[in-house]
Amino acid sequence: MDEEGMKIRLHALVRKKARTFLILGFSVLFLLFTITFAVMIGSVSLSPLLVWKIIFSHMPYINHYIDGSGSLAQSAIIWQIRLPRVLLACIVGAGLSIAGAAVQALVKNSIADPYILGVSSGASVGATLVITAGAFSILGIYALSIAAFIGALLSVLGVFFLAQVRGRISTVRLLLSGVAVSMILTALTNFIVLSAPNAEGARSALFWMIGSLTGARWDYLFIPFTVFCFVFLFLWSQYRALNILLTGEESAVTLGINVHMFRKLLIIATALLTGVIVSVSGAIGFVGLMIPHIVRLFVGSNYKYVIPFSALWGAIFLIWADVLARTVISPQELPIGIITALVGGPFFIWLLRKSTYAFGGE
Repeated sequence: MDEEGMKIRLHALVRKKARTFLILGFSVLFLLFTITFAVMIGSVSLSPLLVWKIIFSHMPYINHYIDGSGSLAQSAIIWQIRLPRVLLACIVGAGLSIAGAAVQALVKNSIADPYILGVSSGASVGATLVITAGAFSILGIYALSIAAFIGALLSVLGVFFLAQVRGRISTVRLLLSGVAVSMILTALTNFIVLSAPNAEGARSALFWMIGSLTGARWDYLFIPFTVFCFVFLFLWSQYRALNILLTGEESAVTLGINVHMFRKLLIIATALLTGVIVSVSGAIGFVGLMIPHIVRLFVGSNYKYVIPFSALWGAIFLIWADVLARTVISPQELPIGIITALVGGPFFIWLLRKSTYAFGGE
């Protein structure tokens, strides 16, 4: 390549990196704005200054220098009710988005999402048993989360077992196994709900199945946050392998990647993350399908950027969806899954009609 061509390529690379950093800066600022706005909105209106004063007044090392001058009621609303819910929305949205991006690379299908592995259906079985029949009541407030996670884990192990032939997992077998297991477990969930001994239990189970962040508390955040950080770091560290996986199994093997082992690790990581998230939020659809697509339209298909930007924009999207869920028919509340479906459904239809779409929008 001549010197002029090198200069052109270098200039294009610099412009692309500058654009990516500009989008990153905007995304981070917009996430902070979104968190602030979401905490402010509710039956009791609060100022952004008061919101951050009270947040910083609870921070170690700096709380002695901050005057959290709000009333006890305002402090309780911000710190105990709204902020945990907003942060849970952040974790759930970010987690579902990076899981969706990983699954799309895993199955080389741009319309795949985390629930294709049967995670949601398995979690729903465990959760409905707790809600309608009081199963695992010995676990107290953690009964729902633990039962949902156990259900999700068992369903993924079932899909994993069915998809494996002679130690190998093919994309087609994985997809078909996920569909089959999901249908069986969905039927079982419906049976449990219809057999509920009281109408209130059935209603609560249906509300959870559609997705809700109503019960957010500080002690619910630690496990999903820890699992999200672990899986995020794993996926981000493997961005080269994810990029290569999109080019096909033959190319990946040629470049020295153990495809079958890497697929197993991806399945375990995405199942763990999605199972934990579903256990605390219910089945929230379309996030893992939609957000990675939007990210690719802006930053391209390189997973070095797709993973972190999917996390950021997934968090932003779900916070706004939750704001709508709790304000549209206030003082009542919509399940957040209805909001994500109303947004994600039309997006999915547009994606199907846009026949020229591929990874990265090319």
